[in-house]
Amino acid sequence: MNWYQPARIGWAVRRKLAHIGRGARLFGQLLGLFPAMLARPGLVRDQVHFLGNYSLAIIAVSGLFVGFVMALQGYYTLQGFGSTEALGQLVALSLLRELGPVITALLFAGRAGTSLTAEIGLMRAGEQLSAMEMMAVDPVCRILAPRFWGGIIAMPVLAAVFSAVGVMGGWTVAVGMIGIDAGAFWSQMQGGVDVFSDVGNGIIKSMVFGLTVTFVALLEGYTAHPTPEGVSRATTRTVVVASLAVLGLDFVLTALMFSI
Repeated sequence: MNWYQPARIGWAVRRKLAHIGRGARLFGQLLGLFPAMLARPGLVRDQVHFLGNYSLAIIAVSGLFVGFVMALQGYYTLQGFGSTEALGQLVALSLLRELGPVITALLFAGRAGTSLTAEIGLMRAGEQLSAMEMMAVDPVCRILAPRFWGGIIAMPVLAAVFSAVGVMGGWTVAVGMIGIDAGAFWSQMQGGVDVFSDVGNGIIKSMVFGLTVTFVALLEGYTAHPTPEGVSRATTRTVVVASLAVLGLDFVLTALMFSI
């Protein structure tokens, strides 16, 4: 081993720890700015529209086709047990508990997360954030915080749309194509889905995923190197880190909510 390799490893570890420290400080700042966002709801409203409305089409279309597939796969599975009447319950629970929050978060990371990272990174590269600091305007309060809280609000709404469209897609295949009785489909769903343990936990998951994806996107954009290559790398890191974080948090939240 060459003499400079331990120094390179130490420098890489130090740089990573410094990045984690900057992220922790930024996260604390964003949480502390919640009262300021209540005083200026128009900023958050605009970001909810930007993040939510522009992601609505891909979320709805994806939910529809996931509902189609869930109905087909669930029917062929339940047919072997003679329980095809429970298809509505299977589709609803799968969407509300898992597929709705998780797939919506992954699509949100690919659509809105990359957009946030590119936007903030280009502002960093164009020295707009530095200009705001010179004018005594805090960019974290004016630029990052509205997008952070807007993402947390938009994510549960998008997950609800995904699940609702998915249920309608499952009903279309189950009743229209397979021939399941419509009354059995809805009654089994109504009897098997609990508002607090299923719908409520799905909402909590979607809020946590929205917080995670939005924060990762903002952090990568805010700390990106002010070059075109740096912005592109930050955008790629947003998708990778946010997707892995969502999948890891999904396991942790599922264990806490349904296994304990």
